[in-house]
Amino acid sequence: MVKLDTTCFLDSFRKFMVSSTCKSFIPQDYEANPSIFPERSREQGTMYVEAEDKVTLDKVQDITFVEVSSVLGIIYNSKSGHTQLKWRHVKDDQGRLSGDASTNTLVNLYEAGALDRSFIKTVAARVR
Repeated sequence: MVKLDTTCFLDSFRKFMVSSTCKSFIPQDYEANPSIFPERSREQGTMYVEAEDKVTLDKVQDITFVEVSSVLGIIYNSKSGHTQLKWRHVKDDQGRLSGDASTNTLVNLYEAGALDRSFIKTVAARVR
């Protein structure tokens, strides 16, 4: 487990959520719309978006797709329980990402653009 306390853009964290949970079955128009997020119940590993306005669109498998505006925060817990992350709005589309992440989650966050190469190098140096 790696402790995270950094900043990232909302869109990058959304890309991480999609790629980690529903990339293979998210409707194409939902994936292309940056205001549509996946959510999941606590029993399946919590994914919850706190927003000023939220409308439920559809449920596919164990994922509920919601359209949101003005995201305040996001809670992401993996199904395995090895990752617990929170994204809290700071300014514009940027937020503070904090929590505990597995190695697999770090890779997925990096691929989504939520973590940059220098952050990964710093984490790798601490783990050694």
